[in-house]
Amino acid sequence: MEINGEVLRLALLASFLHHVRMATERVKIFISSVQKELAAERRAIKSFVDGDSLLRRFFDVFLFEDIPASDRRADEVYLEEVDRCDIYVGLFGDAYGYAGPDGLSPTEREYDRATQKSKLRLIFVKGAHDDNRHVKMLALIRKAGDQLVRRRFGSIPELTTGLYASMVEYLISSGAIHTGPFDAAVCSGATMTDISRAKITSFLERAQAERDYALGPRTPVKKALTHLNLLDGDRPTHAAILLFGKKPQRFMITSEVKCMHFHGTVVRKPIPSYHIYKGDLFEMVDQAVDFVMSKLARAVIPRDGKVASDVEYELPWKAVREAIVNAVTHRDYASNGSVQVMLLADRLEIWNPGELPSALSVAKLHHPHPSLPRNPLIADPMFLTRYAEKAGSGILDMLQQCQDAGLREPEFRQDGGFFVQTMWRPKSTAAVEVPPALGTKSALSRHQVGVLRKCNNDSTLVTLMEIAGRSDRTKFRHQVVSPLLEEGLLEMTIPSRPTSRLQKYRLTAKGRVRLDKDAKG
Repeated sequence: MEINGEVLRLALLASFLHHVRMATERVKIFISSVQKELAAERRAIKSFVDGDSLLRRFFDVFLFEDIPASDRRADEVYLEEVDRCDIYVGLFGDAYGYAGPDGLSPTEREYDRATQKSKLRLIFVKGAHDDNRHVKMLALIRKAGDQLVRRRFGSIPELTTGLYASMVEYLISSGAIHTGPFDAAVCSGATMTDISRAKITSFLERAQAERDYALGPRTPVKKALTHLNLLDGDRPTHAAILLFGKKPQRFMITSEVKCMHFHGTVVRKPIPSYHIYKGDLFEMVDQAVDFVMSKLARAVIPRDGKVASDVEYELPWKAVREAIVNAVTHRDYASNGSVQVMLLADRLEIWNPGELPSALSVAKLHHPHPSLPRNPLIADPMFLTRYAEKAGSGILDMLQQCQDAGLREPEFRQDGGFFVQTMWRPKSTAAVEVPPALGTKSALSRHQVGVLRKCNNDSTLVTLMEIAGRSDRTKFRHQVVSPLLEEGLLEMTIPSRPTSRLQKYRLTAKGRVRLDKDAKG
């Protein structure tokens, strides 16, 4: 018997959360600030809460913009709504807003009223720096900081992730649920010793470079995890272990990616090439993307008037990575299934356990839609490291990239409890030009020559990127390093662990011969 995916999802969630009571009254959230500066953030919060399978069962969000016009004064209306709410969410930006006769803006009046009425107050301050902030807004932020903990956010995903963690904490403390959703729940048996310091440092370096993240690479592990809402007291959550664990599969055995390559158009055994990738989520994405790109035909595209060349794959690598990131980030980790990546002669299929949120449909994916991540605490670090782009835009970007490449439009479907993404390869894959062997002089780009010269000494990927003046790690690996490895001109110092943080690259004897020939020629 086929079971509706959302019904199954809620049933599993109910079993996992183990409700102790049904809410007799819904919890009302009042979102502060009627200023245009934070309009997108207010709407994002409402969409997020309304679209989440757990939160929408307990919470109603009030937006001042949604009330009908009346002949009553606006300040009377919103202060009455503060009185009625259970939770006050204060969004503080740069602007202070219009100050009335008492010298206070609506935002500060709302905050003061919530304080007077002893409401639960959650304060979110936009931006890591205060350079452009109005002096009165700075004073309000200080006032709020003296009374309660406040959080800073730099993007809508950071905001919704922070709110998500606070809402789950509220439900637990109020007795509505016994424990949190999977990504926010404590990982049984895991301790802080299971978190990798090196992975935290690497993440913070990249998040600061890509998104101007507030915390630097020297931030203590506990502080970094706390800022990402990945701790329950001193205990790491499932999300913390999946993102930064030393051995995540020790705790979640199905958190792996199975990659298969078939020569025909039908899934049939024996499988010519089959790999199971493990590690943290970033490592699994990188390994799965490398698997796919290494099997695709590619062409060397010379740049007019320049020595360097680009490599163009038959499927856009950004679209491939987006699809794999989607699967790893938004899968149902309570499921016994695993993410499956299957490359066939005519298509790439990516299967991940789980269903679309009820607020979305396959048809809606082809149009602008809100971001409703199944695992917000996982999605936020993916966004901060630019593995994922602007919230809600990933599928649309994938569609556009395939269209720009002249490919058939990707397809999406639900199939037996799995969400399936299909990208179509060119009709005649054999017609796609494969680059000549790297032993010929025309195939080596300026960047590849520079890499080979540098690798007379063992060098890290970051060092090689600096030499080539490249900033995109994945594209650099596919276009420059992987072809050199495939042709035996370059080798890894730790070949058994391709994604090791200690990995370096060195010149082979074949590579040295090639450099000598180039120097003479």
